[in-house]
Amino acid sequence: MPVLPGEQSIATILKHDNKTTSYKIALLRAINDVVLMYPDVAHQGQPVAVPLNRLAELWVAYYWPFADAQFPIYQGARAIRSEAMRNDIAFRPALTNLRTEWQQLVQLAPQPADGFFLLTEMRTPRRRATYSPALQQAYRQAVAATAKAIQMPIKYAGPGHWSLFDAPTRYDQLPPSVLPLPGTQPQDTCVVVPASLWEAFHRLSLYVEALCLHEWCLFTEGVTQDNDRQAARGEVYTLLTARPDNRRPLSWERNQVDILLHENHYFTCPWTQKRLTQPQHYDLDHLLPLAVYPVNELWNLLPVDREFNQHTKRDKVPDAKRLAAAEPLLAAAYSTYHLSPALQKAVREDAALRFAGLSTDHTFAATLASRAVRFIDDVAAARYIQRF
Repeated sequence: MPVLPGEQSIATILKHDNKTTSYKIALLRAINDVVLMYPDVAHQGQPVAVPLNRLAELWVAYYWPFADAQFPIYQGARAIRSEAMRNDIAFRPALTNLRTEWQQLVQLAPQPADGFFLLTEMRTPRRRATYSPALQQAYRQAVAATAKAIQMPIKYAGPGHWSLFDAPTRYDQLPPSVLPLPGTQPQDTCVVVPASLWEAFHRLSLYVEALCLHEWCLFTEGVTQDNDRQAARGEVYTLLTARPDNRRPLSWERNQVDILLHENHYFTCPWTQKRLTQPQHYDLDHLLPLAVYPVNELWNLLPVDREFNQHTKRDKVPDAKRLAAAEPLLAAAYSTYHLSPALQKAVREDAALRFAGLSTDHTFAATLASRAVRFIDDVAAARYIQRF
């Protein structure tokens, strides 16, 4: 089977490009994650504008476990310039400050997946608003500093300068043929991912991630840490693959669903077709499990049969046939959400973060259900997730 240009570019950067930091590996991993989370864009066959801030949010999560103020894990050489030690990664001070603010707030033992948890919190407007202004400011500063640093690997990826990507540009200055990610604003500075490269990431998502993790572990193991120690590749792999559990109790969402049930509305479990009418007698399930990827957006949260969810579905994803059969029940659930002003606002805001071009009229629920089913099936196929 011939190697296509997109695959060749990815492999060359990861295996052969000169690297003084882990930036290039992180860049490809972030693009790969973005492609995974927006699989329908790959079917368009057009170049895609990705805001640097979207990549930076992922970098904050990736580099989070390496930015412990007491036990940092360095990601490149540190040089002394003007009698001062230069940081291995430019955004380390901002990220370390964010971690410090987070720890002061939560007062819990630090977890390597805290960065991913915070990313999902800050991406959702209603959850972001529950955090202190100091933490929100620290998060914005960390993302801004990281977005600035991302421009370096974009420039130097591949042979020469700007050989794989053009210089980042505001979205409103790009040609109409370039597709934006959902939620992209006219003033957002974006990197344009060529269509062939986007399609290569889509085809090889799981393998690209595995290669990124492998090369990142090898790279970090070769970086001298404090006291001349090394970070073992197994340690680094554990940190890079940590994912959050569902530590947020989803109290707000459950309360809103309970109110609907108290008002004699009901939901139907999309997997068992059991009618759910009693408050607290259901699970609020992640359709795409958190173990696959942390998506706490409301369209991904539905009341389901508790026994089936806890004993059969668990961290699995429905097969294509079961998903297709569940689509009208998802649409009915989204319509029921619309009976609550608070849930209607939340599901529309959250859906806009993930899906472009959703209607705002009476077809919204059906269209969202169709897009959600396709999204879940695409991610499950790309990740070879166990189905039921």
